[in-house]
Amino acid sequence: MTDISKKKKLDCKDLYGYLLTLSPSSLNALYNDPFTCLAVFRGLPELAKHYIMRTLFTNQSLSDAFVLSWCKKEWAKDHIEAVNKLKGLHIWVSFEIGTPMLRYEFNITFQTNLRIGLCGGGPVQATPLKAVEEKHARDVAFLDNYSKERWECILYYMTGSQVTGNAGVSQDVARVLINAGLLIFDHQEQATCITSSGFQFLLLDTSSQVWYFMVQHLNSMEPEILVQCLSFLFQTSFSVLGKDYPVNDLTEAQFSFLQLLREIGLAFQRKRKSKRFYPTRLAINLGSAVTGNSDSSSQQQGFLVVETNYRVYAYTDSVLHIALLSLFTDIKARFPSFTVALLSRESVQQALACGISAEQIIDFLKTRAHSQMTTSSPIIASTITDQIKLWEMERDRLRYSQGVLYNQFLSQSDFEMLRKFADEKNHLLWANNQKRLMVVSKSGHEDVKKYWKRNKPS
Repeated sequence: MTDISKKKKLDCKDLYGYLLTLSPSSLNALYNDPFTCLAVFRGLPELAKHYIMRTLFTNQSLSDAFVLSWCKKEWAKDHIEAVNKLKGLHIWVSFEIGTPMLRYEFNITFQTNLRIGLCGGGPVQATPLKAVEEKHARDVAFLDNYSKERWECILYYMTGSQVTGNAGVSQDVARVLINAGLLIFDHQEQATCITSSGFQFLLLDTSSQVWYFMVQHLNSMEPEILVQCLSFLFQTSFSVLGKDYPVNDLTEAQFSFLQLLREIGLAFQRKRKSKRFYPTRLAINLGSAVTGNSDSSSQQQGFLVVETNYRVYAYTDSVLHIALLSLFTDIKARFPSFTVALLSRESVQQALACGISAEQIIDFLKTRAHSQMTTSSPIIASTITDQIKLWEMERDRLRYSQGVLYNQFLSQSDFEMLRKFADEKNHLLWANNQKRLMVVSKSGHEDVKKYWKRNKPS
């Protein structure tokens, strides 16, 4: 049985939350790249940006009281948040001189490279990242279609759909999904199954999905490779859509990372030996996710109509939407741009067995509800939502435990003796006095068996 405690909310860190997990040495190595400094600067609160711009061209430390004087008292809470983020990201380093007087000093690595990122003046590369011409040029429409197909291929794989016309996903991508807890691998069936976290992942907007996937992949890297790949990812996010860039300046680790970006739709490279690549909109728009400012509501359009007879009508031609719907409904009929499904006890409990909760199913129906349904209150009839919750309670009210059955006692006194011992030791799971049956836990079986051997009638 699925443990209810495992149905926790998916932890989607923004850029600040992710960088806090890195060591100070890794952060300093990242700050050697102006693009990383620009990405971090872009993700800071407005007040923290203001503090950086006021101190970017100063070379002396500042007292805490002096910085506090920049902010009015009614904004003290925002001041504390801004300073804590600057210290947490090691942009400002705090120290005390003599008497307990706190002072802040700019991280010289971050300060220098942010100046370069904002004002220029860095070293000129032998082959700068600039647009170049090639015979097989690709336009923006092609790149958008390519990135959409590649990323949806991963989502199809997560739903268990068999989609024709694509190359599927590699073992590396599947391993990231499994290690992230979005999928579980059934060794007996030799197939993957979506988890509660995986279903929450599918409900996110695309930018947040891409960022979460990248974080899970980056967490498996060695620190030195991590810094190179993360710097390349931030550099790519500042690229120009529709322009191609050379690969000869990439390190070996970055080039291998580029091959993963190709597979998931963040970059297009005609073949592995091509000397240039195209960043796609997914890579360039990654900044909206890493700053925590992505808006999922603006991307999703309602297409579901849910009736009180448990029928669900989906006005969509998206194979992915239908695959998501099939996770917890029975598909009854499919037509062009229209699908009929049925919410049933079996279909909902099959989803519950994968770790999807009733609240997640109801949230999916609400967020994908057709515009005509949003005029009603509640959006989904209470008869539907209550029944889905009852099906979950019906399943979760039982707990399964491994145990050992004891029976065929010759006398009632023998049964009572052993039952009392098992109960006192908290090994007893169930007992029937009339039929002289008892079940003890598997962990307590040895203790009960030894006690019986010592005390049974000769």
